[in-house]
Amino acid sequence: MGAKKTTREKGKSKPSDDTAAFERLLKGASRAQRRYVLKLFITGSSPRSVRAIANIRSMCEEYLPGRYDLEVVDIYQQPTEAKGEQIIAAPTLIRKLPKPARRLVGDLSNRDKVLVGLDLCEADKETQVASETPQWLEL
Repeated sequence: MGAKKTTREKGKSKPSDDTAAFERLLKGASRAQRRYVLKLFITGSSPRSVRAIANIRSMCEEYLPGRYDLEVVDIYQQPTEAKGEQIIAAPTLIRKLPKPARRLVGDLSNRDKVLVGLDLCEADKETQVASETPQWLEL
């Protein structure tokens, strides 16, 4: 009797192709289900602090509804926590989870950069060019 042909013998995919496809699916599925843990360091109720809080809350509600924890830390009231995280400028947003941790400094008003920084969307060519352009040259 003839031997049965396996999937690989029929010329389907190689094991390495299967692994790569599985990892892509896993990455896509986990991105949609990830829980984000964010910590925003501010300086009192300054205009930049108020803008940073409003900006990050707006983006979280739009892109991470029900999947984020946001802790706001006033470095005037909790200086030891800021020292422990080595905060040297405020506002500073730290993405604790998912790993790896990331830090974003500023009032978070550039949505494209923040979304890329939080790994909520991919950078396109225009965003990459804009992020390489110094802030003072933007119109």
